[in-house]
Amino acid sequence: MNPEFERCLKSQKIKVFSRGKMLADKELKVAASDLEQAKITFKNDNYKWATIQCYYSMFHSARALLYARNYRERSHHCLIIAIRALYVEKKLLPLHLIEGLQKAKTLRESADYYDQWSKTGVETILKVAEEFLNHSTQLIKEIKK
Repeated sequence: MNPEFERCLKSQKIKVFSRGKMLADKELKVAASDLEQAKITFKNDNYKWATIQCYYSMFHSARALLYARNYRERSHHCLIIAIRALYVEKKLLPLHLIEGLQKAKTLRESADYYDQWSKTGVETILKVAEEFLNHSTQLIKEIKK
């Protein structure tokens, strides 16, 4: 097992969550809604909020994947570690998507906490958020089979 994932489990920042599979589709809907709002916000030149909405779209896509494996996060950092361990390391999710999630987290934190954002940054993560949602949706369909 991935040692970072193991630490997240031991610290209970990732926990077993028996109702997860039932909630995965709801998380995908939230992710899709956040992505659509990010596109609208971006078109209105509100790059700060588009950045935040893109990150949360990706966060909910990742959470759906975690739920599909009956886990729940208590940390955004450990969510990324868990997705890397459960999906990327098993070649189920491309590495560039988890790297995109990490970049989106950093950009969201800069926008939220330091009032720093850019059009270029949000353009990059808009594309990744859409791809992340599409991959997550497909993976969850396959897990349900």
